[in-house]
Amino acid sequence: MARAKDLGPAPPPLPDAGPRDFSAAEPATAGRDRRWLLLTALPLTAILATALFFRFWQLAAVGFNGDEAVYTGTAASLAGNHALSTLFPVFRAHPLLFQTLLSVVLRIHETDWTARAFAAAIGVAAVAMTFLLGRRLYGRGAGLLAALLIAVMPYHVIVSRQVLLDGLMTLCATAALYCVVRYLHDAAPGWLAAGGAMIGAAILSKETSVILLGGLYAFFALTPRARMRVRHLLPAAGIMVAEVAVWPVSLRLSGQGQTGQNYLLWQLLRPPNHGLWFYFTVLPSWIGLAVLAAALSGLIWLRREATWRERLLLAWLVIPVIFFTLWPVKGFEYLLPVAPPLAILAGRTLARPLPLPSKSLPSTSLPSKSLPGGEWLRSRSWLPGAAMAALASITVGSLVVSTWSHIEPSASTSFLAGSGGLNGGRQAGDWIAHNAPRGARLLAIGPSVANVLEFYGHRPVSALSVSPNRHNRNPAYVPVPNPDKALRDGVFQYIVWDSYTAARSSFFANEARRLANKFHGVAVFTSAVSIRTSSGRGVVEPVIVIYEVHP
Repeated sequence: MARAKDLGPAPPPLPDAGPRDFSAAEPATAGRDRRWLLLTALPLTAILATALFFRFWQLAAVGFNGDEAVYTGTAASLAGNHALSTLFPVFRAHPLLFQTLLSVVLRIHETDWTARAFAAAIGVAAVAMTFLLGRRLYGRGAGLLAALLIAVMPYHVIVSRQVLLDGLMTLCATAALYCVVRYLHDAAPGWLAAGGAMIGAAILSKETSVILLGGLYAFFALTPRARMRVRHLLPAAGIMVAEVAVWPVSLRLSGQGQTGQNYLLWQLLRPPNHGLWFYFTVLPSWIGLAVLAAALSGLIWLRREATWRERLLLAWLVIPVIFFTLWPVKGFEYLLPVAPPLAILAGRTLARPLPLPSKSLPSTSLPSKSLPGGEWLRSRSWLPGAAMAALASITVGSLVVSTWSHIEPSASTSFLAGSGGLNGGRQAGDWIAHNAPRGARLLAIGPSVANVLEFYGHRPVSALSVSPNRHNRNPAYVPVPNPDKALRDGVFQYIVWDSYTAARSSFFANEARRLANKFHGVAVFTSAVSIRTSSGRGVVEPVIVIYEVHP
């Protein structure tokens, strides 16, 4: 990695990145300044309180979605919940760091709110880590603005309010980036070792974070002066590998070694679930167009001041964007680790006052001394800061309005995986738990809703859309190759139709309707939401319907 050296009062320039400066943007003594409480502690506390509010407001108003049900069910199994352990086995598709930590919390209090509160607290911690990284790179002002942008950014708020792996992965990844920056500043191998540990934790949170290593490689390859010291790299790499090895070793010792191989094979061969430009068409509005504009304009406006800092942040976010754009499998939450670097680049821009125009203001017919505050007005020293403060306020305000519209519970009959809870799922699951006899089995359209019903209903739920070809399905799911025969033999007593899966797969939705009609299905439970049509009239739409069927 990099080795910072004292080059004297006149450091030679990098051939492509301006002066070689691996020093911290803010002196280490800044924390001992008498103004620290007013300028750092109080604003940061207010930002963290804002982050806390947006992540905890109406936190459990809507029940889990499919992924949340799986991760919480796995954590509950680890915590000793025998009712869920048969439905949600410990070893499924992903590593278990997040689920293991969550299981400790669920041993104390096992509710939807508790699980989501744990994830939300991790999201607030990521806001604080963004501040530390931004301050280290560009100073206190940029760090505070970056933290504020992340605190109210719809993308980060919505994902970190859910029981998903990506929140912990993003926290660990941002901490790893901070450790790398500290290593570049201090040339202390301990920081590089800490960075290796954080990258290992990120990979144990979600295996896709291994892509971030490509960003670090690109940075060091493009920054010759940041030399990689083998004696520093080897311990860091060893720590990372030792951490990551816990996952395959645990699979092997548990006798589930085939699980990871089957999952990898499925991910490599499964068909695309979104178009090539999914992230470019969906994510900008969630990240914030103003944030993207601020980050990009700063790279152009301050290009003469460009250093290794911008190269590091760009490498960290560009590599994952390219990879997941080309990768067939695209999840709404997959690019969450790029949110902190984007916020820091935007904070860097918004923390800089706009330059004053070269021409002076038009003179007034009255002497400046005869006007209230005339000298202050004519000096114009306040204009650059005020103009940028206005831009920062507009940027933050646009994020707040968007985030508020997303965290307020809304009635919807459609669903984008990873963007929130599932209306009606908890109610349907509760009905199953209290009304379906023990030993009953249900047949749903798709596995996402099946997971939700299993979690809340404590009954096994299969899915019509699970492919009989093991190369085209998640290894955790069991197919139903002949649903007609299974229903004739009495394997399933209920069929579940839902609008969410029906919107994506009309074929299997029609198949569920056909089977319900063929086997004398009677609707015994309906979850519905009230929506407004374009004319403003309220309409009640079913989102989940449970049919009791008879052979």
